[in-house]
Amino acid sequence: MMLTKYLGLFLLALLLSCKAGNKLEVGQKTSMKIDKLFDAGTRVKGEVIEAKFNIENTGNYPLVFGEIKGSCSCTVAEKPEAPILPGEKGLISATVDTESFRMNSEVSKYVTLIANTEPNRVTLRITAKIK
Repeated sequence: MMLTKYLGLFLLALLLSCKAGNKLEVGQKTSMKIDKLFDAGTRVKGEVIEAKFNIENTGNYPLVFGEIKGSCSCTVAEKPEAPILPGEKGLISATVDTESFRMNSEVSKYVTLIANTEPNRVTLRITAKIK
């Protein structure tokens, strides 16, 4: 009996805490402003580059990221898990392991992400000079 009472209160609190204004619906397109280039400068071979890409939702609907993928196994990216609300900012992080790169070379690695924007596919670029 007591458990049922607490469960009922929990469900009521959960329902009341949901905001209808932030509902996600399939097909809602938004827009974003994003820094598409991260110049890591000169790096030592074997160093891990930590790239950060600033994002701002400039549209009217929550910004949601689907797939995010590095151009090779040395490039790993992370997307925001929660939607970025209109007017809010977020961050995409990526790391590039330079261990397999040749010394005295210039490298470009890419991160491709899919979001509810038009176009829905955006490519980010990470550049560095390896010494």
